[in-house]
Parts: sequence; C-alpha cells; structure tokens
Amino acid sequence: MSLPPKYDAAEMALLDDPYPTYRKLREAGPLCRGGPAQFVVTRYADVAPLINDDRLGAEFSEDYHRIALGEGPLADFFGHVLLNRDPPAHTVLRRLLNPEFTTRAVRERRSKVDSMVEELLAPAVEAGRFDAVSDLADKLPIRVLADFVGLDLENLDEVRPRARELSQAFATYLPESERGETVAALQWMQEKITALFAEKERVPGDDVISRLCDVDPETVSRQSLIDNIVFLLFAGFTTTTDLLANGFAALSTRPDQVALLRADPELATRGVEELLRFDAPVQVKSRMVHEPIEVGGRTIRPGRVLILHLGSANHDEQRFARAHELDLTRRPNPHLSFGGGGIHLCLGAALARAEAASVLTFVSRHFAQVEPDGPVVRRHIPNFRSCLSVPIRIRPA
Repeated sequence: MSLPPKYDAAEMALLDDPYPTYRKLREAGPLCRGGPAQFVVTRYADVAPLINDDRLGAEFSEDYHRIALGEGPLADFFGHVLLNRDPPAHTVLRRLLNPEFTTRAVRERRSKVDSMVEELLAPAVEAGRFDAVSDLADKLPIRVLADFVGLDLENLDEVRPRARELSQAFATYLPESERGETVAALQWMQEKITALFAEKERVPGDDVISRLCDVDPETVSRQSLIDNIVFLLFAGFTTTTDLLANGFAALSTRPDQVALLRADPELATRGVEELLRFDAPVQVKSRMVHEPIEVGGRTIRPGRVLILHLGSANHDEQRFARAHELDLTRRPNPHLSFGGGGIHLCLGAALARAEAASVLTFVSRHFAQVEPDGPVVRRHIPNFRSCLSVPIRIRPA
C-alpha cells in the first residue's frame, strides 16, 4: 500500500485560504501523514463517525504532553483540562462545569449579551466603520465570560492577551525556544483564578467559581478546577473571537448574504451554523487510538494518533452541496465545528452561538451594507483560523 500524502499543519497555517489545498488532500485519499505516528483524516464520511468512536480517546499520556510541551506547567495543565479527559474524569468535570453553559442558562442571560453587543457596535453605526477584531471580537466574548465566571471587568485588558497567548500551546508542537511567554501567560492566569477562588469563598456571587468553591477536593482537586477555569477563559474567548472575526471577513465580500440577513433577521441563528461550517475557528481534533481501527482501508494501530480535520470535512463536496460557497440559508447543515456532538461537544457551544446570533441580529437591523475597509490580516497559527484585523465599512440601515 502506497504512503498517504504528507500534511504539514505549520505550512497550512501560512495559507490565507487553505480550503483548496484541503480539497486536493481529500481527492488524494482518505488519510494524510501528519507528524510521527499521526494520520490526518480529511473526508466528512470518515471524520463524522470517528469523533465519537469509543476506540479513540481524547486523553493522552503525560509523556505525550511532555514531548510536545516540555516538562512543567504546560504539560500539567493539559493533563487537567476537560478537552483532554475521557470518562470517568471527563464526566465528573463536565457535570461540575456545565450548569452555567446549558442552552437554558444561556437563554436566560441573552439580554445581557444583546446589551453588550449594542454597546460595542452602536459606535460603528455612527462612524460607518469598525474593526471586527479590535472593536468587537476581542471584547465581546471575554466580557460575556467574565460575567459567567465571576471575573472583575477591570482585569479584562490583562486577561485577553494571556488567553490569546495560550493558543500557542494548542497548536501542534511548541518549540522550547517559544515556550517561555506561553508558560508565563498560563501561570499569570492560574494566579488570577487562584486569587478569585479565595475571594469568592469570602464573598460568593452568582457565578461558576462561587459554586465550584464548594466542590470536595477528593472529587476534583482545586488545581484541576483552576486549570479548567483558565481553559474556559481561553477556549471561550479565542473560539468565539475567531468565529466573529472569520464571519465578518466572509460577509464583507458577500453582499448577497448580508441582503438575505437584512430581509430575514430570523436567519441569524441558521446563519451562525453556516459561518461555523464555512470557516471553523478550530480546524482539528486529536484522538489517541486505543483499539485497532480501519480508516480508508488502512488499519491504524493502538498508540497512533488520528487528527480529525473538521475544517476539511466541513468543506467536503460529498456532504455539502456548493461547499465552497457561503450560504446562510443552508439546511440541513450537519457541520462538525464544536466537535460534532457527543460527550466532547464544546462546553461553551451554546454561549458562542448566542453571542454570534446576537451580533448577526444587530447587523440585520442596523447595517444596510457590510464591505471591506482594508485587507484582512490573518493570524497564522496551526490548527486555528484566526484574524488580527478585519476592517469593515458599513452603511447604516
């Protein structure tokens, strides 16, 4: 059997538009070679069932994390977070963290989200232009999360760059020469959350951390809780930030889609799903093979790693008609962003969807036109689709 084509995540990250390359990889075969002992799965028909296949796991060995991240805080952190745990530890953690992030809980706070969106985008209506990253996407998700978690709003300007820096650790391999700033960002956030736990024990509030103060350390250690709150701040901030930025980058060159949204504000909810499919903030999920499994006619042995390429699967023409086109009316839309369901469905999925839907609703009511006001500046980081700047010019409704 011939070797599958090579996939280099670092090279893909340098492409402003990687989707034509993904298409070529899908056409070449169901698998690509990744790093050592890694295979990348690119086709929807293979990726979708593998996401929740019991023969695969999200939990990697301590040695694996130490090879990628070195000895010390980063590897320890990765071993604690919900994303990298399997049952029963995953079940316990998710049950503890979930109450504030259910669809019902998010719905009850939607009015707060709408108010924040109004505050951030109203100046754009007056000015006729804004940057979708610096004026909106960098600000909204962290404010919303601060409200859920119980974080003082005055700390947000300090939290934001540290949360963004942590994304380096979730790329592929972090060279030793580049670990210093990421470790410093992690330790700064851990110290802040540790202090916040102490504060909430003295003066509890209506937030996640106040509730977690009562968790028996025999059930889940305090350090594990701290690390998972840090992870929530990182994941909830970066994923939603990138969803909003990627969304405006796409809409700004597609006036027909803005017109559809203007004509039917109820399209906002469905539109979020299409933005998630079209340019997914998180492009891959990694899974450890625990039992022999066949993918594309090749048996993958235990101990190997499968990289499930959500971004490629979401553009698979065998599953999505006109996959390369943005269509806010697309239905059905079984995209795999946020993990495609199952036990590893993104904890903050309902919250991210609510934030994006609130923004699209505002656009439908207040923006008659959305156009580029300069070039989109991409943030090139493996396994993510991210932007540094998305300048937008609007014509008020």
